[in-house]
Amino acid sequence: MTNALSLEVKGLTVSINGTELLHGLDLSVQAGESVGFIGGSGSGKTLTALAISGLLPEHAVVEGSIRLDGRELVGLPEKELALIRGDLIGVVFQEPKTALNPLRKLGKQITEALTTRYDLSKRERRDAALRLASAAGLSDPERIIDSYPHEVSGGQRQRAAIAAAISARPGLLFADEPTTALDVTVQQGVLELFQRITTENESTLVFITHDLAVLSSVADRLYVFDEGAIIETGSTRDIIASPQHPVTLRLLEAARNGDDALKRYEAM
Repeated sequence: MTNALSLEVKGLTVSINGTELLHGLDLSVQAGESVGFIGGSGSGKTLTALAISGLLPEHAVVEGSIRLDGRELVGLPEKELALIRGDLIGVVFQEPKTALNPLRKLGKQITEALTTRYDLSKRERRDAALRLASAAGLSDPERIIDSYPHEVSGGQRQRAAIAAAISARPGLLFADEPTTALDVTVQQGVLELFQRITTENESTLVFITHDLAVLSSVADRLYVFDEGAIIETGSTRDIIASPQHPVTLRLLEAARNGDDALKRYEAM
């Protein structure tokens, strides 16, 4: 039985402090699909992921429907949403240096979701941390799990954050700009890691970025965001070949400028 979960969003509206920031969004992600949310800063792509994950501030007003494998999430109490986040939804944030606790060793942070749900011994927790660190492509897991975030590189911190997000094998994984702060070589390794993890764990992936070149290698289908609305959707190949909206065209032109990976993709 597949681990992947489907997502159906209808009429999603989010208001904060009386200002409507998301305007009646409709989107769907099939189980096992890799989908990209793309748009500029403030376009609503990250806010949409936070709404789905139940990570909005308490004073946010959410209207509409968010169904995860048919289960309605809008209106659930925080206690239930927290369990869903740990067991069913994983989130990797843009900057692991701020997402990770600087005062706790990485091994404890990698296994936090597991230890809140299972009574693990010290040895079981360490074994799980080593297994997850290895699965996230960390070449020296013994050292990494005994290190604090500031003692490892940016790429290693990001992989540790990914290990934490996949610890409970979530059926839906959000990756929010996870390669933005990384150099090109490390970035490619992280993108390949996401592809491998979602295949091996049979997860559904939503990858969020402003960079269309990045999505060309990880997403089958795209939703383009602008000013809190979805302005275009379609297969990655179709949107890259023939963008319909001026905002999408600008994103494509920005990606083309100096990105050899996108040029190779378009030449295929």
